[in-house]
Amino acid sequence: MATITLNSLGARVRSPWAGFVLRRTWRLLVSIGALVTAAFAMIHLIPGDPVRAALGTAADPALVAARRESLGLDQSLPKQYGDFVGNLLQGRLGESIGARMPVSEIISGRLPATLQIAVPAFVLILLIAVPVGMTAAVLTKDGRRRRGELAFTGVTGFLGAVPEFLLAVGLIAAFAVAWPLFPVASRGGVDSYVLPVLALTVVPAATLSRIVRVETLRVLGEDYMRTARAKRLPARLRYLRHALPNLLTSSLTLSGLLFSSLLAGTVLVENVFAWPGLGTTIVQAITEKDYPLVQGVVLVYGAAALLITFAVDVAVAVADPQSTVRGS
Repeated sequence: MATITLNSLGARVRSPWAGFVLRRTWRLLVSIGALVTAAFAMIHLIPGDPVRAALGTAADPALVAARRESLGLDQSLPKQYGDFVGNLLQGRLGESIGARMPVSEIISGRLPATLQIAVPAFVLILLIAVPVGMTAAVLTKDGRRRRGELAFTGVTGFLGAVPEFLLAVGLIAAFAVAWPLFPVASRGGVDSYVLPVLALTVVPAATLSRIVRVETLRVLGEDYMRTARAKRLPARLRYLRHALPNLLTSSLTLSGLLFSSLLAGTVLVENVFAWPGLGTTIVQAITEKDYPLVQGVVLVYGAAALLITFAVDVAVAVADPQSTVRGS
């Protein structure tokens, strides 16, 4: 029950949930502030003049000066930072030097393509890793099936160590060149999604299945599982009703980390498959020294990772309030 205390600022209500939400919200705001500051400093930490670097050394000085003025780079740093934050609050990310169009328009046009492979890959990872990890734990608990355990750990360990870009190249060589079952690159029909999604799925699914197996073995050794066995409950009910819900907290936490890493992994995979998403956009922007566009994409990736982490914290707190809310 909430207790009311008085302090120098007046009356306030203190509750575990309110404190948890306030702490997580404060951390999110501080992290976003640090992200915005780092993104702003990105252009100013680059040696030389970013506009000159983007337009080339042979560009007309008048054109360079005009572009600097249009980007606000001729103002003092405090003024530039204030304008940068103010524009962000209004949803403006600046103007691309190369494309000469708002960065927000470029990102809004490319972000759906990234999500179209990241979200299916995320769902596929969970659909593969959780049942595979749980099945491996059930089959190998108490030291049984040692060969099966070695095969599982060996295969998942190998797949988890393969770089995503190398896996993507291997998938193209196998299923687009040697056996032309799927397109080599670019986005087209449904079949063009298969290889990019697989390239994003295999490595995280292998890693997560190993973690799920370890967590399942821990859960199977708990007292409530022994009680369920003593009551002679069917195995299906024991695993689905008692074991699976107790894996929820760790699975939610790992899922948030996986989705954040998937967004970063799309940079490599998109460039291998020439996928028109944010991954190819940021690489092209870096190559062309289009720093406002790089700045915008970094902000989007960083904000997405922070918001996903915040959402996972809340979801874990809802799933396990006693240990999360009171222990945080």
